[in-house]
Amino acid sequence: MRKMRTYREYLIDIFTDRDEAIGHLQVALEDYQTHRDTDIFLFLLETVVEAQGGVAELAKETDTSPQILSEALTSGDTPLIDRLGTVLKALGYQLSIEPLEGQNLNPETAAMAVQTTTAPLTENQGTPLNHRLDPDRK
Repeated sequence: MRKMRTYREYLIDIFTDRDEAIGHLQVALEDYQTHRDTDIFLFLLETVVEAQGGVAELAKETDTSPQILSEALTSGDTPLIDRLGTVLKALGYQLSIEPLEGQNLNPETAAMAVQTTTAPLTENQGTPLNHRLDPDRK
């Protein structure tokens, strides 16, 4: 007989893949920015934390108390994301979730990142940022 899993257990399994976690968090963040429902976003964020080592591991990596991190994820108070989202929206910006280059990348992604950063500029790739900002710069 096949063992039944909860939806959260299923998500924990797929969120061990960093790319899957990023994609789901980005969709949840976009949904939050449209509907202002923090529950789904915080649920997914907490699930990603659990799938990728848990609160204790994240606390070590961020040099923060596990209790403080756990409270930040589950607190009934107005989450920081609400306050930050309100300020950013007033400024005409929005939050986005993107991977940091070179951090916990799988081998395929790491190889692509190296190729991208070491590729020479060609006519089709444009010019370096400094030259676009300062046209007099040679």
